[in-house]
Amino acid sequence: MLIGIVRRRFISGLGGAAVAWPLSAHSQQPAMPIVGFLHSESLNAVSEQVAAFKRALNEAGYIEGQNVGIEYRWAEGRFDRVPELLGELVRRQVAVLVAGGGTIQAVKAAGTSIPTIFTTGGDPVQQGLVPTLNRPGGNMTGVAFFVITLGPKELEMLLAAVPAAKIIGFVSNPGYPYARDQLDELETAIRTLGRKIVVQSIANQAGIEMAFDTFATQRVDALIVGGDPFFYRWREQMVAQAARHALPTCYGWREFVSAGGLMSYGADLTEAYHQVGVYAARILKGAKPADLPVVQAAKVELVLNLKTAKTLGLTFPLTLLGRADKVIE
Repeated sequence: MLIGIVRRRFISGLGGAAVAWPLSAHSQQPAMPIVGFLHSESLNAVSEQVAAFKRALNEAGYIEGQNVGIEYRWAEGRFDRVPELLGELVRRQVAVLVAGGGTIQAVKAAGTSIPTIFTTGGDPVQQGLVPTLNRPGGNMTGVAFFVITLGPKELEMLLAAVPAAKIIGFVSNPGYPYARDQLDELETAIRTLGRKIVVQSIANQAGIEMAFDTFATQRVDALIVGGDPFFYRWREQMVAQAARHALPTCYGWREFVSAGGLMSYGADLTEAYHQVGVYAARILKGAKPADLPVVQAAKVELVLNLKTAKTLGLTFPLTLLGRADKVIE
């Protein structure tokens, strides 16, 4: 009788263990990795770039919400908020950090050891982000646009469209980490050609109209808006102001031309963020940033808007049309 009772209890215990084992095994499954996505702008401003980033993750087998999580932090144009947002991602213990829109300097200053993929408009070596492009060597790698050095080329394209321009305007954002470098490059080129430069700083949306009014009173003949993520957010307002003042303008991103701007010369942001996604997936699979070369955005495109040129009474020369990667009619 006693033996039967013990036997039944033993079998019952086995049954309980059979239920417990799957639960225990499940609890030991590795947590879903989290990618931290830090940017100086808003999702609405860079939605195309985010889509390209996620597409690259999908191509590598990572689907948001299934086997990878993405924590987004948007500074909404306020660089002073970046350290706080970065701190949130660090505490979240993200597996990979994406630092876009000029936020990498704040990440570097914080000294985090999280594997980081940056986008930058400057030279990563000169900025002290990596010792060399081919062998980053630390916990950072990424994509470099080199937009800081594009100012002289933007000037060349603009003067090809408006050769009589003597006074060139430039829009600067004092909060952008590379604003001074951009201005120095462009100012040297303008003065070398014997032209005059007029600079206006725009720190918020309200300053856009005031800056363009000043360009009008200063009799600016043509304008350059550099590749600053802050201006990307307000592209429609800036294009509208350029149209209101009939001011031929060259922008840093093609999306300004799609919104009605005259012309643009700059890197393809969508392609760049796709590369960021490729690197994020590789790091999730075990690659180290130290072994992933910094990619130089190879595609620098010239986009022209024929309709806007006609409205301004301009005709693009054939040499400029022949160099264009895209012509909007």
